[in-house]
Amino acid sequence: MAYYIWIFINALLVVSTVIYIWIFRTHDSQIVTLGQAFSQIAIILFIVNVNMYFIFLVIRRTKVRKLKITLAKLSRYMMKSHIKLAIIGTILIVFHGGIMLVKLGEIVGYTSPKIISGILAILCLALTIFAGYLRHKRASGFRRKFHYTSAFIFTFVFLIHIFLPI
Repeated sequence: MAYYIWIFINALLVVSTVIYIWIFRTHDSQIVTLGQAFSQIAIILFIVNVNMYFIFLVIRRTKVRKLKITLAKLSRYMMKSHIKLAIIGTILIVFHGGIMLVKLGEIVGYTSPKIISGILAILCLALTIFAGYLRHKRASGFRRKFHYTSAFIFTFVFLIHIFLPI
C-alpha cells in the first residue's frame, strides 16, 4: 500500500514541476526556455534514480513474494541504466545552470536566493556523483550510505531550488 503513496508522490512531483516551470515561470527568451527544458528532463531522470533506493527498501521490507520478485527484476533493469541516467541528468543540469547563470544572473543578480540555491544544488550533485563513483569502484557499507545520503541531500536542495521564486 505504501508504494502506491510513493508512486502518487512521484507523479505529483513531476506534474507540479511541469506546471510550475511551464505555466508560472515562462520567459520570453528562447535560450532560457531551453534551460528550463533541460532542467525538466533532468528532474525526471533524477527522480528515477532516487527511486532506486525506495525499490530496494520495499524489496527488503515486504513480505509479499510476488512483489519482491517483480521489484527485483525491475531493479536489475534499472541498475543497468542508473549511471547513464545520472550522467545525462548531470550534463543537462550543467547546461541548465550555465544558461541560467548567464541569462538570469545578470537580471536577478548573482546573489539572489534562486542563483545561490542552484549553485548549492550543483555542488551537492557533484558530491553525489563523487560518492557514486567511489561506490562503483569499490562497494562498502560506508560508501553505499555516503552515496544515498548525499543523493537525498541533493534531492532536498534541488527541490528547494525548484520552488524558490525568482
